[in-house]
Amino acid sequence: MSTNSDTALLPGFDDYGRDANTAFRTCLDALSRPGKIHPFDLNLTAPEPLLPAAAAVLLALADYETTCLLDPKLAQRNDIKSFLRFHTGVRFTDAANEADFAVIADVSEMPRLGSFKIGTPEFPDRSTTLIVQVDQLAATGLRFSGPGIDGVTRFSCHPMPKELEEQLIQNRSTFPCGVDLLFVTSTQIAALPRSVTLVGEA
Repeated sequence: MSTNSDTALLPGFDDYGRDANTAFRTCLDALSRPGKIHPFDLNLTAPEPLLPAAAAVLLALADYETTCLLDPKLAQRNDIKSFLRFHTGVRFTDAANEADFAVIADVSEMPRLGSFKIGTPEFPDRSTTLIVQVDQLAATGLRFSGPGIDGVTRFSCHPMPKELEEQLIQNRSTFPCGVDLLFVTSTQIAALPRSVTLVGEA
């Protein structure tokens, strides 16, 4: 059953050109430097429980040519759909294998990475970017190597998706195909792109 908000549609970025560019560059920096935690605190208010950082990613990257899957916790909120549709033009889908973007608010119920689009060898960019909302990011725990990482970097989040290590190994095995993950808190962002290799735990 859908839930409607009684409040008016919330505004997007204060200065679209400036703020969208800042959000885009921050996402690019996060993907270019896997596991590194970046500050991500734009002046943006989003309908709860969509985090402002997750909303900022979509406002910067999504448009009318892209599709977005919202997990059940978010999909029941008509105000979230209206906000994203108005500010980005994005279309919504319930099929993980059709989504260009997926926003996960309930990590415990996150679909397996293999259920999303992984692209093709000819067009590996035609894959899903997952935006995963978590409470905390930390430079501890799992160890990763790969492009953009000087040696080994450590990264973890709380809560942690189920069987994340196994899923990341499988995701890396399909390279250059595979999904990219952006983890966001209220004020931070970090990425685990398809190029990372899981080394182990610290």
